[in-house]
Amino acid sequence: MNRSLGKTGLSVSPIAFGAFKIGRNQKTKYAYAYDLPSDAEAERLLNGVLDLGINLIDTAPAYGISEERVGRFLSHRRKEFVLSTKVGETFENGGSTYDFSAVAVEASVQRSLRRLRTDVLDVVLIHSNGDDFHILNETGAVSALARLRSTGHIRCIGFSGKIPAAAIEAMQWADVLMVEYHPDDTSHEHVLVEAHARRVGILIKKPLASGNLPPAQTIPWILQQPAVASLVIGGLNLEHIRENVSYSQ
Repeated sequence: MNRSLGKTGLSVSPIAFGAFKIGRNQKTKYAYAYDLPSDAEAERLLNGVLDLGINLIDTAPAYGISEERVGRFLSHRRKEFVLSTKVGETFENGGSTYDFSAVAVEASVQRSLRRLRTDVLDVVLIHSNGDDFHILNETGAVSALARLRSTGHIRCIGFSGKIPAAAIEAMQWADVLMVEYHPDDTSHEHVLVEAHARRVGILIKKPLASGNLPPAQTIPWILQQPAVASLVIGGLNLEHIRENVSYSQ
């Protein structure tokens, strides 16, 4: 059963598809190396994900060619899913660059709209490099996203950071927060409680600790939290994704 993403009006599947591995396999934090899927494999995977009932696709400019592939292979089914992307980090030519200025954020959103072949992005998150408070208070990222939301290019804005106190601060303006939370890291648990009280949408990143936790036990454990709308889980094996969906039911 789909869950409400806070007070955004969006309803999302409890398992979301994280589209990192279809676009990038360099400088990753995964334990094992992997080949990027071919275009045909990526197309089958993305459409297979939607066919499983997953209706939230999470991508980012930091995920290499992920946005372009999502746009190319899923734009004909755009009405079937909620689309989440990010600003602040870009991965090109084998490395990441970071720019949280208003000009860079607006340019990033325009690029994402083109790559994803859509007129509106459902969710756009600031993709923190870990310097959360600097990004929130000393750059133009937040004001730029708010402006783009007011123009209708974005439906919901938010923050994907690392510091629990920064997540609490971001609730002043954020529609959605993306936080890491699982049995090995419960540092954001009080954030979930506060978000639930304020009806801020919560997406969970790295719910399986980058593949180090058993999904059969971990997925139901996280979904017991009433604040949690969806767990963003990546992968290239559709059968594994199907199993993860079964654990959410």
